[in-house]
Amino acid sequence: MRYDVVIIGGAIVGSSIAYYLREEGFSGSIALVERDPQFAHAATTLSCASIRQQFSIPENIRLSQFTLKLFRRLKEEFGADADIGFREGGYLILAGENGLPILKANHEAQMAEGADIVLEDAEALVRRFPWLSAEGITAGAYGRSGEGWFDAHAMLMLFRKALRAKNIDFITADVTGIERQGDRVTGVSIDNGERLEAGIVVNAAGPNAGKVSAMAGLALPVEPRKRNVFIFEAREKYDDMPLLVDPSGIYVRPEGSVYISGGAEPEEGDGPADPADFEPDWPLFEEVIWPVLAIRIPAFEAIKPTRAWAGHYDYNTLDQNAVIGPHPQVKNFLFANGFSGHGLQQAPAVGKALAELIVHGGYRTVDCSAFGYSRVAEGRAFRELNVI
Repeated sequence: MRYDVVIIGGAIVGSSIAYYLREEGFSGSIALVERDPQFAHAATTLSCASIRQQFSIPENIRLSQFTLKLFRRLKEEFGADADIGFREGGYLILAGENGLPILKANHEAQMAEGADIVLEDAEALVRRFPWLSAEGITAGAYGRSGEGWFDAHAMLMLFRKALRAKNIDFITADVTGIERQGDRVTGVSIDNGERLEAGIVVNAAGPNAGKVSAMAGLALPVEPRKRNVFIFEAREKYDDMPLLVDPSGIYVRPEGSVYISGGAEPEEGDGPADPADFEPDWPLFEEVIWPVLAIRIPAFEAIKPTRAWAGHYDYNTLDQNAVIGPHPQVKNFLFANGFSGHGLQQAPAVGKALAELIVHGGYRTVDCSAFGYSRVAEGRAFRELNVI
């Protein structure tokens, strides 16, 4: 079987690329290869499904702003029934004295991109959110609009459903090898013994992106990292609560009648996840998260943990930032990898960008040049400071 484009990974990044290829007028053949068609272990569906503009670099802000615009016209794009339950609750990122300079610098970058983020001192924050304790807090950045959370599975299904009418071949398989002749990749082998001849190969393999690149003999500093998400009940219901990020890295947000929390994984010793390990680490909630929540929101001293899940996400060990675009030498191998926790919110923008690159030979809507592979080859970090 021969395809003009073979996309490895059929979750939100791969599906977005396929979708926008057709939207940009690409008429060639496209194969979307996905090993887990139920997406039971996909980073897309196991994420906390949120979107923010509070990044430290303009390029990341612009990627999320593209997706936000898409959210605003979902029904126009995907039909009258399109709904992902987007709740525009905002982010509240808190900082102590030590974190204040970075928070201020980030805020300046966000304001320059037109984001609706307000920077307030501790006193103003407590007036705005009376349930909040400002102990150890100097200031916080609050997204008054353009930030919030949504249903990740619903978003993925919108794209997957739209693809059914766009002449895409869905292939359920695990990629076992990538053939390369000199400075070109020529084909993809899959676990049923078949070979897909390919004009272009796009790596959208999420947490497995590093392994997929290695099959083509290309180094990519992306590995799976395990992250735990915990759900708890509380007597108090704070309808005005944004997604709150404590200076410790612990986050919490409302989800209907319950709350979702995470961010407890220690930096020290954090390494590649066991591919089979999706078991929640409950001690993280009891020993790390709960004590922080009890200080930051005093009413959360008395809460009832109910359930949890664990997922893997694609962590770029170089700079916690995406790698987007072609390999400088192997030009028909394209990367859409290493989003380090913000891939779901940036996937539509990256899909649009790579589609423009393939169809028109360059970026038109969002310039992704800064995310190019060259920095990986040079070991030059393009660091995103606001990683949650």
